[in-house]
Amino acid sequence: MPVDWADPAGPRFDLALARRPATDPAARVGVLFFGPGGPGDSGVQKVVESVRFSAEQRRRFDIVSFDPRGVGRSNPVVCAADLLARVPQVITDQAQFDATVRDNAALRADCRARTGPVFDHLDTRSAVRDLDAVRAAFGEERLTFHGSSYGTLLGAQYADEYPHRVRAMVLESVIDHSLPMRPFLASQAAAAQDSFDEFVAWCDRAAECALHGQDVRARWAELLDRAERGELPDPTRPGATLTPFALTARAQRDLYGPDWAVLAGRIASWSATPASAAAAATAGPGTSATAANPLAIFCQDWSLPVDDYAEYARHLRRLAALAPDVRYPLVVQALALCLGAPVGNPQHRPRGRTDVPVLVAATRHDPVSEFDRAAAVARQLRGVLLAYEGWGHGSYTTSPCMGATIDRYLAELKSPAPNTHCPPLEPR
Repeated sequence: MPVDWADPAGPRFDLALARRPATDPAARVGVLFFGPGGPGDSGVQKVVESVRFSAEQRRRFDIVSFDPRGVGRSNPVVCAADLLARVPQVITDQAQFDATVRDNAALRADCRARTGPVFDHLDTRSAVRDLDAVRAAFGEERLTFHGSSYGTLLGAQYADEYPHRVRAMVLESVIDHSLPMRPFLASQAAAAQDSFDEFVAWCDRAAECALHGQDVRARWAELLDRAERGELPDPTRPGATLTPFALTARAQRDLYGPDWAVLAGRIASWSATPASAAAAATAGPGTSATAANPLAIFCQDWSLPVDDYAEYARHLRRLAALAPDVRYPLVVQALALCLGAPVGNPQHRPRGRTDVPVLVAATRHDPVSEFDRAAAVARQLRGVLLAYEGWGHGSYTTSPCMGATIDRYLAELKSPAPNTHCPPLEPR
């Protein structure tokens, strides 16, 4: 593939692809292209392992995916591990803010030197051109696409760029790329807090919750306070402590499934760990010389300008007010890592109008994709919203109702009626 689609005769890179042929050639519809999430997920791995495609999808379609540029086997972004480790999870003062701006510039220079020219062309709009070239190479006149999480940005921007080449498109756990910085951050905070609220409600009603009958928010607040004081041991790294950001990040990952029982067990276990075990804890540097940096893709897709620490601190206070239990939605890490980064594909509202309705599959209580924003994307694309009234980041593999509706749409081009809802399935 061309590194820069504006210069197709210039440097090139190899895009890693995987294809799983349809199991029923007589019923084959065509090729289904899958857009992996992350950023940083390997589409090749998803196809090889076939862990997220239904028997019906495997029967009716050749399933094709790829490692997006900068990921996996497609010229991955590689950086010095020690420079990457310098980027703080949360910035604490102006001096650290200034140091982060300087360190980020050094990090980008190092990543560029190790990765090559593709480092300056990681944005999703460039990946859209890659996807269209893959579509053409497989002989598909129109694109049949299922994108998940960050892969929905790829799909939505493809629909914007090539609306008349879309045969069918599913955007599951969608990202609203039309949002400016402040509402985008607010949306991330609201989604994370809503999912934590649902976890607390489950613990209140479910006897199998390890914290059942207790004040879950109070236990959680105690852990955050201990993390703030540097007194909460990290169970995965002997001698290290969990920062407040790291603590909340692990909890948010457990909300993806959601894995509520796992999260309740973690909180119970962390609460029982004596503070004295962390008295001399320090976090040492990584042992590897290099490390992957998939968030470099995010930094080229999102304009998140912050001028100084005072502005940065205002954002943190606002996020903590919107998400008092979570405090630090995962996007906070990008605020630091993306400081000073050039943005090639900033937020914008899609204008393309596809010939067929795009199907937006949204979960009512998604820890990352706020339901109201998914509904907004459906309106922007003049698509159809399919709602799962349950929990977690993604619904295709967890809700038989959602899976069957999506499969029928992809294979038969039968859109569900407007305001179709699938019932919730209580997680464990």
